[in-house]
Amino acid sequence: MKRKVEIYIPAPLRPYVGNADRVQLEAETVGEAIRALVQSYPQLRPQLLDEQGRVRRHVNVFLNDRNVNELGGLEVQVRDNDKILILPAIAGGRKADMTEEPQR
Repeated sequence: MKRKVEIYIPAPLRPYVGNADRVQLEAETVGEAIRALVQSYPQLRPQLLDEQGRVRRHVNVFLNDRNVNELGGLEVQVRDNDKILILPAIAGGRKADMTEEPQR
């Protein structure tokens, strides 16, 4: 049975969903919700899914503040009004040089 869920979209991915910060849809599982999301917003697909349709390794998915990997994976069932958060890992910055004196 499909349930109403809300997917929270982080700022870097919002341009792919019309700048929305959340998208509401219906699904039975977290994986189904993600597939429905990329079906509705095809430009988001390469950001979230690999060539085989699996969620990319650098993308973390949370269901109500818990990583879905702790709950059994993407096939975990959703309930009405569950919240899903898609969180791509962020890379970048500068490697700290531990030999330098701290600036004062």
